[in-house]
Amino acid sequence: MISKLVVLIPTIIAASILGALGITFFPSETKNSHTTEFPIGKIRIGQDIIKVEIAKSEAQRQRWLMFRGEKLPMNSAMILIYDRPDLYAMWLLNIDFNLDLLWFDPMGNMVYTVKDAQTCKNALDTVNCTYKNTIPAKYVIAATSGFITKHNIDKDSKMSIISM
Repeated sequence: MISKLVVLIPTIIAASILGALGITFFPSETKNSHTTEFPIGKIRIGQDIIKVEIAKSEAQRQRWLMFRGEKLPMNSAMILIYDRPDLYAMWLLNIDFNLDLLWFDPMGNMVYTVKDAQTCKNALDTVNCTYKNTIPAKYVIAATSGFITKHNIDKDSKMSIISM
């Protein structure tokens, strides 16, 4: 019993310190932006024109769909735009509804998708609610679960930007 406490107590202390540091140093523009308004644009996927909220800055990409109570309508999504193609993990913490996730390369070719991505049950649940592309992408589109099916999106679908 004593040996378990020797490991458990320092672990609890370390977790508490890390949590306090995380809260302290989390970007204020992200944690205080409960009413964040994202710029609006339009994209085309296949034959469908989709209204998108644009998350282009680091703070917007960190904030993205967190703490949003309502689902995105099926004719809209959020697009996260990165400066360069890379592997981008999406951690679905503090998101209230399952998502369809789509990764596109700079040419608009779909490189990876996840249908009905499950959200995190708690902050320690990273394995079951983190999704990462396997081929470099520049754009990540997040939409309410069912979006991929509704818009007949498949591995050959292409995205083009209409307005940003």
